Amino acid sequence: MSVDRHILEILCCPVTKIPVKMVPGDILTDLNQRISAGSVRYLDGASVDKPLDEALITANETTIYRVDDGIPVMLEELGIPCAQLHDS
Repeated sequence: MSVDRHILEILCCPVTKIPVKMVPGDILTDLNQRISAGSVRYLDGASVDKPLDEALITANETTIYRVDDGIPVMLEELGIPCAQLHDS
């Protein structure tokens, strides 16, 4: 189930208030590979333990928020810093 287009238009990061957009497939694939390898953490330090079917990313591409069953999980502590995607 995908995020409703009208909801997506009004959503923003709860911390920075920057708008969000759907994560492109190539980035989502890379993120899920890193999650499977156990190398991705939420902002609160907890390990991301299950792959994402969908996700939102801030327009400045600094934070990713998971989408579960079409519902965006926009909690600050469950943001995923994008810097982890640039690490080797």
